[in-house]
Amino acid sequence: MSKSVLITGANRGIGLALTELYLTNGWIVYASCRDITQANELTQLQHLHTHLTVLELDVTDHDGIQQLSHSLHTISLDLLINNAGYYGPKGYGFGHTDAEEWRKVFEINTIAPLKLVEAFYPQLKAGKPSVIACLSSKVGSMAENTSGGGYIYRSSKAALNSVVKSLSNDLQPEGIVSVALHPGWVQTEMGGPNALVDTHISAKGIKQVIDNLTEADSGLFIDYQGNYLPW
Repeated sequence: MSKSVLITGANRGIGLALTELYLTNGWIVYASCRDITQANELTQLQHLHTHLTVLELDVTDHDGIQQLSHSLHTISLDLLINNAGYYGPKGYGFGHTDAEEWRKVFEINTIAPLKLVEAFYPQLKAGKPSVIACLSSKVGSMAENTSGGGYIYRSSKAALNSVVKSLSNDLQPEGIVSVALHPGWVQTEMGGPNALVDTHISAKGIKQVIDNLTEADSGLFIDYQGNYLPW
């Protein structure tokens, strides 16, 4: 029986690369994006893969998350990849923090992943042993922060790591492993053209890390090459 995965933010970048990778590996893929009309590459994949379901979801719409879970109540999930993310403003310095943007970044990067886990907990439990993989970032590491700045994005990912740690304690006894993954500095709209890693290399590394996870890895912070990162 084919394994199944739900991937958020699947219309571009790492999310799209992960969708393609899991499809070519024979998985049943539920791929969500905020606006299907703007997701041409994702929707075109449906012509090639019958085991792809494209879903429209704004991850900040908590009622929408619950409704989606209800519509998929009969499925089991082997894997949930919380990939949807938002960087927020770039280039601002201390003294110029946009609080409204900060709230928006937290809604997408920190609150949404937990609400998705809560909503799809029955499907993850049905698919156990299952995995919750939250795409974090090395910039959320306290130990790695030697340059300052980036208050908004850094804090959202540090908070996401805290969410993952709590999930690992709450859900591991039920056969659900939770990890925070650093995808590398990736050539995406967020990462920019100077980034070091292309999306396919990052996606391949992420899948390999997920494939090799054990219960002992639950609650840990791991990069796409399998290295453990400090909090």
